[in-house]
Amino acid sequence: MTKSLLRTTLAALAIVLGAQAAFAQATDVKFSLDWRFEGPAAGFLLAEDNGYFAEEGVNVTIDNGNGSVEAITRVATGTYDMGFGDINSLARLLDEDPSTPVVAIMMVYDTPTFAVVGRKSLGVTEDPASLEGKTLGAPPPDGAFAQWPAFVEAAGIDTSGITIESIGFPVREPMLAQGEVDAVFGFAFSVILNLKAQGVAEDDISAIMMAENGLDLYGNAIIVNTDFAAENPDAVKGVVAALIKGFSDAVADPEAGADAVLARNDILTRDIEVERLQMANSMNIATPYVMENGFGAVDMDRLASSLEQLQTSMGLTGTVTAEDVFDASYLPPAEERMFN
Repeated sequence: MTKSLLRTTLAALAIVLGAQAAFAQATDVKFSLDWRFEGPAAGFLLAEDNGYFAEEGVNVTIDNGNGSVEAITRVATGTYDMGFGDINSLARLLDEDPSTPVVAIMMVYDTPTFAVVGRKSLGVTEDPASLEGKTLGAPPPDGAFAQWPAFVEAAGIDTSGITIESIGFPVREPMLAQGEVDAVFGFAFSVILNLKAQGVAEDDISAIMMAENGLDLYGNAIIVNTDFAAENPDAVKGVVAALIKGFSDAVADPEAGADAVLARNDILTRDIEVERLQMANSMNIATPYVMENGFGAVDMDRLASSLEQLQTSMGLTGTVTAEDVFDASYLPPAEERMFN
């Protein structure tokens, strides 16, 4: 072997060993999504596929979830280090037990996607009053259903003739498609596109958005177990930085985002997931506030006001504060959180 070839071989070996050493030193992070791998999860998956987690020195394992409320429990108990859950349900948990080791650190759904979705052929329109006298299907762990008491008050709905039927997530859209219920609670981008997949005509679907009818709440946020964060602050900051890049990519290229989702869940339809992601981007993620102020932060005054509304919907005592619920210290500066 020539000296030149030997130097080249040794240099290549050093690169490989360096990469292996860096991976070995990477902090392992268990992350729980709120739901299955669908279009809106693209930001998380692109952070992995595009190497952003690796660049930040974290080895993140992303698992699907069973609702935006359950994700909070997973993180609070330490089963998962970080997750994606409903900030309103987090506020309720902290109101009940301030010592619970979980806090929100990055907002994703600046506008919540909470909705009651029905069918016009069953008498449900975009007017909340059209729900009066109807049967509504409600999955108990659903974040939208959790806001029903406050929504009723904000929208002035007479509930005396409304029947709430407890149903599971798997049968939610099929039951509405078959007319067994008149409307269901859920995230708009999930229910609407799942109904279309069930064969319901788009012009027969009506979505009553809670955010457009009196509820000025935030939606799902990145949450962290505070014990884990105290021991691994740089890793938490690394996950946040990587996710900002991942979501920026998902906003810029929804088709690439859908491809990342289908790589984990190949039973989905690509066009539907592109549309679902585009809906989430426009309605919930890349909102006018985010485009002007950057992704991930919250307006603390708005968050405080939302906690007052949660005293109605979730029975908060009024003792939990915006600072108890959201910790912005893991976010990079605003200029590093701007979408292109």
